[in-house]
Amino acid sequence: MSWTDLADIAAAACLLLGALLALVAAIGVLRMPDLLSRMHAATKPQVLGTMLVMAGVALRLREPAVLGLLGLVVLLQMASSVVSSHMLGRASFRAGQVRYDLLVVDELSGDLEHQEPRGAP
Repeated sequence: MSWTDLADIAAAACLLLGALLALVAAIGVLRMPDLLSRMHAATKPQVLGTMLVMAGVALRLREPAVLGLLGLVVLLQMASSVVSSHMLGRASFRAGQVRYDLLVVDELSGDLEHQEPRGAP
């Protein structure tokens, strides 16, 4: 068995595991009860699934030019997923679309009480 066969097996394992994590993320989005839980289910396994799929593609293609592009895809996915879920969570919290009975820790309500409303004199 040569190293290319081992790389192909590792690529297949990464691709299957990444696809499984993407499926888990999709099921979590459908099954979770509130917005914050859905965001957690959408971002955590989805980013790891994307990383595994990109690692599988890199192991399968084995070209230096593709490796840089796949690395860029992973970095942008990690950065945009974190920022977008954070901003979506804050916006939904301010709009009152969060189930407070499901929160374990609520650190944002205290900060929002001390802020003046926008446009206030």
